[in-house]
Amino acid sequence: MAMTKQVKVTAKLVDKFRVECQIDKHKLIIDQPVQMGGTDMGPTPLQYMHASLAGCLAATARITAMQKKIDIKNLEVTVDGELDLEVIMGKSQSVRAGFNGLTLSVKLDAELTAEQKAEFLKEVERRCPVSDNIANVTPVTIRIV
Repeated sequence: MAMTKQVKVTAKLVDKFRVECQIDKHKLIIDQPVQMGGTDMGPTPLQYMHASLAGCLAATARITAMQKKIDIKNLEVTVDGELDLEVIMGKSQSVRAGFNGLTLSVKLDAELTAEQKAEFLKEVERRCPVSDNIANVTPVTIRIV
């Protein structure tokens, strides 16, 4: 029988652009910068998406390294992406609302050759659920409750 995990997050718009998310016993604040009309009390949804991808990749690297008995001395993941704000502002429909692409820059300090690092990171990305959800179409259903 397959092991599964259900993830559930509840988000509530509380003031202007500030959103409070409850995730189990954790509370996260999502907001917009002041220049976008927010109060800058937390990262933006897009920054959380980048953090989620970087964090998932790092955690998956740890799992993979432990299974392969690879000693990771240091791992840093930077996620960079650019999108056209005209779509979210309702000024354009000619391009997609999301990022045109994401670049992950990974600093990996481990006793591996450059080729071994590349193979290791290829496997890590393949096993990373957040990367998979970004790279592949994941159906989204909106229900009114």
